[in-house]
Amino acid sequence: MFSVTVRDHLMIAHSFRGAVFGPAQRLHGATFVVDATFRRPELDEDGIVIDIGLATRELGAVVAELNYRNLDEEPAFAGVNTSTEYLAKVIGDRLVDRIDAPARGLSGLTVTLSESHVAWASHDREL
Repeated sequence: MFSVTVRDHLMIAHSFRGAVFGPAQRLHGATFVVDATFRRPELDEDGIVIDIGLATRELGAVVAELNYRNLDEEPAFAGVNTSTEYLAKVIGDRLVDRIDAPARGLSGLTVTLSESHVAWASHDREL
């Protein structure tokens, strides 16, 4: 299996519902490093997994849709706890749609959001 990872970052505000979140139930900010790892079993006819420029540009476009937003005010997230795990899935879903990943022969995508140097969450999907 081959893989290529591109990186961006994201700054949002949000709050959570539920006692499990303690003080994070109040509005707070979060900054994430966002990694998107594309996978395929064999390289394409150009000898690559995906064009790094394309992957970087499309990840940047997906991140731009969320960056500097209060997610509590975004209709797409109404009634949802925008946990790190959930946001990793949302970013992955949007990225797959933007690049038409299956048509490019990609077999998997992992999106990882790092909250700090000691904590991160990922969403992994087969395509």
